[in-house]
Amino acid sequence: MLRIAVPNKGSLSGPAAEMLHEAGYAQRKESKELVAVDPDNEVEFFYLRPKDIAIYVATGRLDIGITGEDLLVDSAADAEVILPLGFARSTFRFAAKPGTASSIEDLKGKTIATTYEGIVAKHLAEHGVEATVVHLDGAVETAIELGVADVIADVVETGTSLRNAGLEVFGEPIMRSEAAVIRRSGADGEEPKVQQFLRRLQGVLVARSYVMMDYDIRAEHLERAVALTPGLESPTVSPLHHEGWVAVRSMVPTKEAQRIMDELYELGARAILTTQIHACRL
Repeated sequence: MLRIAVPNKGSLSGPAAEMLHEAGYAQRKESKELVAVDPDNEVEFFYLRPKDIAIYVATGRLDIGITGEDLLVDSAADAEVILPLGFARSTFRFAAKPGTASSIEDLKGKTIATTYEGIVAKHLAEHGVEATVVHLDGAVETAIELGVADVIADVVETGTSLRNAGLEVFGEPIMRSEAAVIRRSGADGEEPKVQQFLRRLQGVLVARSYVMMDYDIRAEHLERAVALTPGLESPTVSPLHHEGWVAVRSMVPTKEAQRIMDELYELGARAILTTQIHACRL
């Protein structure tokens, strides 16, 4: 039975459970449950603290896990990303009072407060910068005001909270992160159950990124229409009872669907429909 670690709470938990449900896996019924077994798919889910998942997976006691790339790096666990999942994206940046620093080289000898000391220490080492890293749990914006640190390193989304604290970001991002499936470094990547699990999640990612588009168009405009909707391999084209017309079906990127519909309409296409894709295999 495949043993999988899943976040038990926080920003990773809900989206991970939703993706697993869309992939056809049974999930726990109550948030207090620590283990859920899906006998039909021969999978056992273990609900763990997101920060601990990489450590459990690295031991080999669990086959794979879902966690943030940032948490993987911060843990220094011997595990690796095998499939990015596209949610819980974040960017880590340095921030300080204006005039304190403009690049990572300016951090030499300074004190940096962060919740993710593993990420910061690794980044400093990669750039050959010696600085003191102080671990703080929770919000770190007040660390500079209280004299605990010269600089902070934290997740930056809009930057509003930093500006409110009189801080500004500087330098290049420390790292960009998103949720991902991880496994122990060097583990057998061809294990059938793991491959099946990855195919299902990849199917969910594709289904979320594409819609199925159907439309009718006159045969003389077909080539131009197909250029707009090439699909993954090629579109399905069927003759209609009305002579000179064909029906076309093709997968198109969700983000581009409205623009494509406009261009098809201008080309003469009619009965243009889009439908969601709930699952797929490519």
